[in-house]
Amino acid sequence: MESQSRSIHNKRSMAMIPALLFLSLIHGVHCFYLPGVAPEDFQKGDPLKVKVNKLTSIKTQLPYSYYSLPFCTPEKIVDSAENLGEVLRGDRIENSPYAFTMQEPQLCTVLCRIMIDAKTAKQFKEKIDDEYRVNMILDNLPLVVPIKRLDQASNTVYQLGYHIGLKGQYAGNKEEKYFIHNHLAFTVKYHRDLQTGSSRIVGFEVKPYSIKHEYEGKWSEKTRLTTCDPHMKRMVVNSNTPLEVEVNKEIIFSYDVEYQESDVKWASRWDSYLLMSDDQIHWFSIVNSLMIVLFLTGMVAMIMLRTLYRDISKYNELETQEEALEETGWKLVHGDVFRPPSNSDLLCVYVGTGVQFLGMVLVTMIFAVLGFLSPSNRGGLMTAMLLLWVSMGIFAGYASTNLYKMFKGAEWKKIAAKTAFMFPAIVFVIFFVLNALIWGQKSSGAVPFGTMFALVFLWFGISVPLVIVGGYVGFKKPAMEDPVKTNKIPRQIPEQAWYMNPIFSILIGGILPFGAVFIELFFILTSIWLNQFYYMFGFLFLVFIILLITCAEITIVLCYFQLCSEDYKWWWRSYLTSGSSALYLFLYAAFYFFTKLEITKLVSGLLYFGYMLIASYAFFVLTGTIGFYACFCFTRLIYSSLKID
Repeated sequence: MESQSRSIHNKRSMAMIPALLFLSLIHGVHCFYLPGVAPEDFQKGDPLKVKVNKLTSIKTQLPYSYYSLPFCTPEKIVDSAENLGEVLRGDRIENSPYAFTMQEPQLCTVLCRIMIDAKTAKQFKEKIDDEYRVNMILDNLPLVVPIKRLDQASNTVYQLGYHIGLKGQYAGNKEEKYFIHNHLAFTVKYHRDLQTGSSRIVGFEVKPYSIKHEYEGKWSEKTRLTTCDPHMKRMVVNSNTPLEVEVNKEIIFSYDVEYQESDVKWASRWDSYLLMSDDQIHWFSIVNSLMIVLFLTGMVAMIMLRTLYRDISKYNELETQEEALEETGWKLVHGDVFRPPSNSDLLCVYVGTGVQFLGMVLVTMIFAVLGFLSPSNRGGLMTAMLLLWVSMGIFAGYASTNLYKMFKGAEWKKIAAKTAFMFPAIVFVIFFVLNALIWGQKSSGAVPFGTMFALVFLWFGISVPLVIVGGYVGFKKPAMEDPVKTNKIPRQIPEQAWYMNPIFSILIGGILPFGAVFIELFFILTSIWLNQFYYMFGFLFLVFIILLITCAEITIVLCYFQLCSEDYKWWWRSYLTSGSSALYLFLYAAFYFFTKLEITKLVSGLLYFGYMLIASYAFFVLTGTIGFYACFCFTRLIYSSLKID
């Protein structure tokens, strides 16, 4: 018994070694963390750095630097280091003149006083007209405005940033005036650690007010306001006497800071930003998509069982000649089904690009689901996608040249070069034109030349060489042999029924993949264009898996019907069938633009449709490749089971 227990103990010890190694790795991970993810502890009296970010508007979609307007400035404006994703998003994070001290409330602190000239008044009025918001950051938390909602399950919803001002009318006057929010009542929420006494910031909120400040005598740095005086216990609690934007008038900027202890722990501080009261809609989306998948799976299973069963049992003696013809229509084209298609070079290029996209999206999804790409790591998602895109170039080169070799091609370098340049070049041209439009508007969303150079370096310095290396390896690997021989003389394709018309079947094929994702697409578009957080990556990953299955199955079903009607030109049609879902995506984007957005400027509209064109093109390449490989595997499977004399 003693030796047996010792043996069990030794086994347990051995089993614990991997666990201990894993724990030691986790323990070491805290030394290397994602920026913005590590907590920072503050003691009472510690200074807090309040930073300002871009001005944003859902009406124009053109971000501007905070200091593009004549707000109060610190002694020296210092830019924060931004990653590639932040720059591409138009983030411009800079220091601010706001001076916060941990757990030390401030009342009626005067920031500065400015005089408005005609140019300044015009700038403020334009930004108020376009509903621009000011974005700030404290301890990596974005500034939010809490809004009470009685019609929702959650009483409070959060708006990112506060509006620069608002338009309104005085009582009894129909003339519209512009009012500026010049007093900010900040609330900093913190969670105290009872053991160490230190605190961590878990919330950063503001209530903006427009107030016409008054004071006695001439203005000086020591002037005390009569409208807001902590000594007289006089606070700003409403905007009953708002400050109008007028030429040759003054604006006095002031702020309060209140500190509130919170039960919310640091790890959960983003929950209130990310909580969505419409989880049921996401579940409805999943169930809706699963119904489509179950329907298609049933059809594919029926096709596979029927065809493979007939192949194994050959021909049933009892079946009639008509039934045999119906069942074996696809068998009649066995000598042509693997004949290389027209424009096979282009097909190879697009398949390779699709593999590159598939790898990028899949890895990005996994990282996002595991929490590596949380909103606290600003720009992390876009940076990760760019780096993964260039890294996946090796798989793009491999897939394109290996398929090219199967088509008996010999110039693999040409195919690899086209794969490396075709899709990125088209996207880069559209992006460059859009960036020129943004540059013309003097927006901070314009990508600087330094960043543009970095993007070109990623493309030419990393992606292109990887595609070439992948292409070399793919071409050196033996090509897959066709399961059946191809006839020298092409078989004539009989006249097809109207519903087997290529354009009709391709357009029909794109409806179901789009139907599987369109509900989730609404939330993605809302997060991008209406300045909201999207962090439902669990749902998105499920929808992406469903999209893969739907694209594969709809292509297999339509490919089978095509072969049964003795039409063997399936190569391009399999790609375009599932790829046509991108057309519906673009049409839905247009519908969303006219029904949900309030964009009125031509440049903003061009930006929207330009970026959605890029997104739709990428979606076409991704879904088309999924459909192509599904049909490719299906045809090889059914024809390999065919015994040809």
